[in-house]
Amino acid sequence: MADDQGFRSDWAGKDFYAELGVAKDASTADIKKAYRKLARDNHPDSHPGDTAKLDRFKKVAEAYDVVGDTDKRPKYDEMRRLQGSGAFGGGFGGGGARGGQAGGVNVEDLLRDRMGGGGGGFGDMFGDLFGGAGGGPQRRQQTARPRKGPDTEATVTISFVDSLDGVTISLRLASDAPCPSCSGTGGKPGTRPHICSECDGAGYVVSTSGGAFSMNETCPRCAGRQLVYDEACPTCSGSGRGRSNRTIQARIPAGVKDGQRIRLKGKGTAGENGGPAGDLFVTVKVSPHRLFGRSGDHLTLDVPVSFDEVALGAEIKVPTLGGAPVTLRLPAGTPNGRTFRVRGRGAPRADGSKGDLLATVAVQVPAVLDPAAREAVESYRDAVAGKPLRSRLFEEAG
Repeated sequence: MADDQGFRSDWAGKDFYAELGVAKDASTADIKKAYRKLARDNHPDSHPGDTAKLDRFKKVAEAYDVVGDTDKRPKYDEMRRLQGSGAFGGGFGGGGARGGQAGGVNVEDLLRDRMGGGGGGFGDMFGDLFGGAGGGPQRRQQTARPRKGPDTEATVTISFVDSLDGVTISLRLASDAPCPSCSGTGGKPGTRPHICSECDGAGYVVSTSGGAFSMNETCPRCAGRQLVYDEACPTCSGSGRGRSNRTIQARIPAGVKDGQRIRLKGKGTAGENGGPAGDLFVTVKVSPHRLFGRSGDHLTLDVPVSFDEVALGAEIKVPTLGGAPVTLRLPAGTPNGRTFRVRGRGAPRADGSKGDLLATVAVQVPAVLDPAAREAVESYRDAVAGKPLRSRLFEEAG
């Protein structure tokens, strides 16, 4: 086909090594290093509105896509060598090649020899480099780059105790997955794709706003796949995605807090074209406990006490979560609302240590007094009658 011939000729006339500023025998690491530097120096995000930088960025990316690929590079090198030797005469797409002949040499036979005597000649050797042999009936299918799958969100509710101890839960997820009919390509099964003309196979387009700001956006035509099909898959209408119901086991770490978001790497939506799966982000909701609360890494507990215990002093026992009770020593005259700290009886931390238990005393006033208790309270009131508690309020108010 004429378009494919022109595409091959265009690439055959380019020196990708010179484009990257490396020698033809440069190592893969040196090529990658050169590409990264040039891509960084010419990235459109760093040079908004600079069309020269944008053009340079595209050329660098095109060069690296070929010589940075361990499969494409040797084929590109062989093609350039043969062209330099005059074996292709007027070039791949020019008038000097007819029916596999170029400069008096049968190109198909020459390349078949280079391939060890088998295969389909030019189409087999350079098919994956340029998208198939031009005009040949066995044109190879262009392959898009692998793409990481989207991340997935989920919410789970666990008990207060499980949040402290850690727990493994089962999550049933309904998420996107590659369409089972087209395997995620978006094309009608049995059809072949071609390079997206909107983004020239880059998978993204550069969007400018008022000429002062530019950014890369996913190509609206190919949705980032780099390839398009003339006929869309009837199952997914060209989206390449379907629905998947699956159950996974997720480990919630000890000490997780209410509302905390946990990342489970590789547990999200499956990727496209062999790409890795996305991540799963689980938001944890913790059910409240009937007695204990939480403040950061500390547990909290309200402890009911009687008037005589705080007035005269006392030793009282309080529970801990998942452990033996502890004894609190209340000094005489302990005020209502005072908080006592019990070290190491709180929530677990990431370093293996634990927070503290914060026990706050709350004086309880009985709703009903028996005769003996009433008499005792009346005697106490008579004993402190000369020391009104609220006298200072009126002094300060005046």
